[in-house]
Amino acid sequence: MIKITLPDGAVKEYQAGITAMDIAMSISEGLARNVISAKVNGIIVETTTPITTDAHVTLFTFDNEEGKKAFWHSSAHILAQALEKLYPGIKLTIGPAIENGFYYDVDCGEHTIREEDFKKIEDKFLELAREKTDFKIKSVSKIDALAKYKKEGNQYKVELIENLTDGEITFCDHSDFTDLCRGGHIPNTGIVKAFKVMNVAGAYWRADESKNQLVRVYGISFPKQKMLTDYLEVLEQAKLRDHRKLGKELELFTFSQKVGQGLPLWLPKGAMLRERLEQFLKKAQVKAGYLPVIT
Repeated sequence: MIKITLPDGAVKEYQAGITAMDIAMSISEGLARNVISAKVNGIIVETTTPITTDAHVTLFTFDNEEGKKAFWHSSAHILAQALEKLYPGIKLTIGPAIENGFYYDVDCGEHTIREEDFKKIEDKFLELAREKTDFKIKSVSKIDALAKYKKEGNQYKVELIENLTDGEITFCDHSDFTDLCRGGHIPNTGIVKAFKVMNVAGAYWRADESKNQLVRVYGISFPKQKMLTDYLEVLEQAKLRDHRKLGKELELFTFSQKVGQGLPLWLPKGAMLRERLEQFLKKAQVKAGYLPVIT
């Protein structure tokens, strides 16, 4: 038997080889339905990773920051799979989770990804997600890892592997797709119910302008369609309240390339509004005793 310590300090005994999902199920079926990632002794692991020694275990759902990171990192794998199927011959580089969503950098070669392509990428992504295939981590030797990507002609993955100096090399498999990855994934692709391509941009490999320019595809995904709908609504409302948009529409200020994009030039209406706000603040500070009364 091994001892598992939970975040609340509770200690439970289980058979060696138990998984984070098993632990969640022993607590409640509801928790097991929502757990998507776990941390064992400070290391993020899959919920199917066997635990063989005493450990401190934390279970994550999409409501947790760590859960979102695993969810979006896993979604980046699905995005990469979709891009490979839609654009044969592209070369994958890296695809991390970010604060809101994730991205994947690809060398598109002869292909071009435009805004009008977003819908077909989204459709392919969701088609693959609905296959409900498990994410599985496997260890490989450095020789085999290099051989795989040299055969594919992917110099980016080769460079990443050659720079690995310690620790085991792992691949993540799901469906017919394999990618170089350290781990930390959701149980299966079917958990991802909603996805949207947010933007495409240029990015240099390793952020080095002397190296190849790649295409960065930004996306965001959620376990429920309503979550995506609500997120997009928040973004739309933020656009409506954007001071740059309101300033132009209300004729408050403008910008000039000659002055600098970060420096607003007050227009008559804006200058009048600013003066009134300054007077209001001065009166408030006088009333509060922060400024002396001027007679």
